[in-house]
Amino acid sequence: MTNYHFVGIKGSGMSALAQILHDMNFQVQGSDVDKRFFTQVALEQSGIKILPFQKENIQPGMTIVAGNAFPDTNEEIQEAMKLGLPVIRYHRFLGDFMKRFSSIAVTGAHGKTSTTGLLAHVISGEKPTAYLIGDGTGKGDENAEYFVFEACEYRRHFLSYFPDYAIMTNIDFDHPDYFANIDDVCAAFQEMALQVNKGIIACGDDEHLQKIQAKVPVLFYGFGEENDFQARNVVKTTEGTTFDVFIRNTLFDTFSISSFGDHNILNSLAVITLCHYEGIDKEVVRQQLLNFEGVKRRFSEKKAGSQILIDDYAHHPTEIKATIDAARQKYPEKEIVAVFQPHTFSRTQAFLGEFAESLSLADKTYLCEIFGSARENHGKLSIQDLQAKVPESEIITEEDMSSLKSHDDSVIIFMGAGDIQKFQAAYEKTLQQLN
Repeated sequence: MTNYHFVGIKGSGMSALAQILHDMNFQVQGSDVDKRFFTQVALEQSGIKILPFQKENIQPGMTIVAGNAFPDTNEEIQEAMKLGLPVIRYHRFLGDFMKRFSSIAVTGAHGKTSTTGLLAHVISGEKPTAYLIGDGTGKGDENAEYFVFEACEYRRHFLSYFPDYAIMTNIDFDHPDYFANIDDVCAAFQEMALQVNKGIIACGDDEHLQKIQAKVPVLFYGFGEENDFQARNVVKTTEGTTFDVFIRNTLFDTFSISSFGDHNILNSLAVITLCHYEGIDKEVVRQQLLNFEGVKRRFSEKKAGSQILIDDYAHHPTEIKATIDAARQKYPEKEIVAVFQPHTFSRTQAFLGEFAESLSLADKTYLCEIFGSARENHGKLSIQDLQAKVPESEIITEEDMSSLKSHDDSVIIFMGAGDIQKFQAAYEKTLQQLN
């Protein structure tokens, strides 16, 4: 029995992979920094040991899975090398691991996590399925036929994979600290497309994806009439969304989802397309789409007095717009308040105008200090540069969240990919002190 030690086990991909291997009855433990991350909750629930970094954690006979955030100079990796133990980087490990299953990579600038979660939920209604989601969720199954996983384009990490299928949700310019421009992003996706073994499901409404060349069949989905799978007759309510699916202009069936916004229709359409191609029972697909409860940090709601608080990972202008649109569909009568924490200085700089535009769709915007990253903890611009572009926006701090109380009967969306949750926690604490 292989004994795995994860260096950086709290990383979202790493923690998910650790859970998968644990579910498949391997011995798993890991180490990381002391700071608490939301990803460790599932590890703790599974009884997976989390240790502080120290070279003594590394013992003969272990196989080391190393997270990308930790260089070869990390003391545990050094010790493993000294002992002659196998040290496998996360992406290479995953690339080898998926060969055991029918593998489906879900990639795209936006919608990866939601689509991965939805696809795993739908297929597992009929077939044993293992999955790895970018929100830190992983599930293994010793009898799994399918492996559904999120494949990130950042630093071209997804080029470590040669999946059977790929769902491509969209191509957009993001990660300006790595990609030079939109052409650079397109080149990465094109390279990924040539590594897919059986078929690609791509959003045909995306002008960049229309140009993808592949050695395997490419099925397009979307709202446009030229798509192989098309959503028509969309009905949006405060309860969810219903739409007809046409396959090459012939009515296939009607589906309903309990989520909101056009992006969720497209995510569902991608899943319907893949399941149709793989022969998953239509009734199973219909039922599973309807009872899907979402993934972590994607439009996660809770009630606080007269207010609805939403936690969402939106950190790119396209995602902010989609999240605000979804809130307007579900709560058409309520004031929509955005609390946004920009993630990384380079992204804020690159999209300053677009951020201002998408945040202006909210009725009121509050801004938190820019969240740096391990790669860049300072930049040339400040949060005041964004504030100057968003009319009547205000800067809010964790120490004083009281201004949010004035928005009675409103929807407050806390958005960001950094540690925006601490601002929501601080606000909830403020409300408790008042009661």
